[in-house]
Amino acid sequence: MALDLSKTLVVGISATALFDMSESDQIFREIFDTDRDTAIDRYREYMLAHENEPLTPGTGFPLVKALLALNTHLEIGEKNPLVEVVVMSRNSPDTGLRVLNTIRHMKLDITRSAFTAGESVADYLDAFDVDLFLTTNVSDAQQVIDSRQCAAAIVKLPPKEAAQLPEGQVRIAFDGDAVLFSDAGRDREHFVKN
Repeated sequence: MALDLSKTLVVGISATALFDMSESDQIFREIFDTDRDTAIDRYREYMLAHENEPLTPGTGFPLVKALLALNTHLEIGEKNPLVEVVVMSRNSPDTGLRVLNTIRHMKLDITRSAFTAGESVADYLDAFDVDLFLTTNVSDAQQVIDSRQCAAAIVKLPPKEAAQLPEGQVRIAFDGDAVLFSDAGRDREHFVKN
């Protein structure tokens, strides 16, 4: 029987939002700048050589952990989760092994993923019933929005104040007019305190 996700919030998240992949991204860029013809193969070799080294949490990790924790509040007998998280990445399936191994290592209840080997993830959102896609890549977020799906770009580096937030708490700020996260900062301080 197929899983009924009609009452489940399905959040797609890029691997770079879930985990800090800046080191592997930097290595790919350095390889790509020196030898474009072999960059993908050499990056694959690097990722496979490091596939059992867990990545560190990225900016979206605390949110994903808190969202998945909502599933502990299911009513008795309820089989469908309140929230499901799907990792969606431009990495290839073999370079994505490190991401999957880290998910397993961190004991995250994430069972579905899509590794598109450089293709846009926008084409896969419907197949995974994704309601919201989170990424650190602004152009990927825009491409998803242009495909008439809901997406958000999240900051790559968490704000220093984030360490003071209680674990497991879900806080979402929508900043359509750039007031919270503008250089003015006064409103951001108020948001973090409250």
